[in-house]
Amino acid sequence: MVLLSLLILGVLVNGHLALTPNDCGTSYRRPAYTDIAVYCGTESINLAIQVCPVIYTGYNASLLILNQVANDPSCRGTLDETANPPVVRFNFLLRQLDSCGSIFRTTSAPGTGIFSDFSNIQTVNISGVVRSFDPTIGTVTYNAELSYFYSCAYPLEYLINNTQVDVSSSSIAVIDNNGSFISTLSMQLFKDVNYTTPLVIPALGVELRTRIYVQVIAANLTSQYHVLLDRCYASISALPSNSTFFNLFVPCSQDQMTTMLENGNSQKARFSFPAFRFIEQQNQTISTYYLHCITRLCETSTCTQFKVPHVLQTSL
Repeated sequence: MVLLSLLILGVLVNGHLALTPNDCGTSYRRPAYTDIAVYCGTESINLAIQVCPVIYTGYNASLLILNQVANDPSCRGTLDETANPPVVRFNFLLRQLDSCGSIFRTTSAPGTGIFSDFSNIQTVNISGVVRSFDPTIGTVTYNAELSYFYSCAYPLEYLINNTQVDVSSSSIAVIDNNGSFISTLSMQLFKDVNYTTPLVIPALGVELRTRIYVQVIAANLTSQYHVLLDRCYASISALPSNSTFFNLFVPCSQDQMTTMLENGNSQKARFSFPAFRFIEQQNQTISTYYLHCITRLCETSTCTQFKVPHVLQTSL
């Protein structure tokens, strides 16, 4: 019965007749390594496989099976005849339970560059294969087996560094932009401990020592990861390696004026600090510095191994 249903699907694809060799033109050829395109998105992975070489080999779009998951409609390919050349598209979520059999493998290595102070930087690799299903009945077949491998590597450590702070001799002004981990992470500033009122800067800025509440949040990210801030600091230059900097907190210590509220327990991390200015800029009418947070996305089962309890559990 399964074989019969596959053969019937081979006649119709999404309600339309399957492509024939005449529809392919010059794309009707032997398969090549370049026949698959992989798009590593923030919420899902998208595959596009040229269908004409598949037809050349003796198959059609319905006979391409993602990670041997043949019975889940959400894991089936969709024929896109509007593409040039035509392709079969697969789209699946990054959540492990909804990833159509993809393999998740997390690896660790010492940090380099801006992460050189960290001995454990993680990357998750999501991989799998689309294989052809041969409907031939009998002892032998004349159809070659097709295998299209895909892989997406997602670093789990990022630097959010585009929140700019403008300071005059007696006030502070903040320009708050979104930081991103492939558009999922953002840094936001608030004026209250409940994080309900965004910080709106008046024309003359807020006063020094005004407490600023910072939140780094992950949106549209698979629930198997939490947000853990490894280090947050301010620097005079937008490129922190090239200027004076001030640590708000690092893994083993924090400034006495910084208060950590939540870190590594959910998909948001929160802390606060009083508005300050760099002495180096005291003769400037308006001085500027930038907030940066080195942010780790840790698997929920392993977040505790990256926490330093006396730093991360401080209360108001």
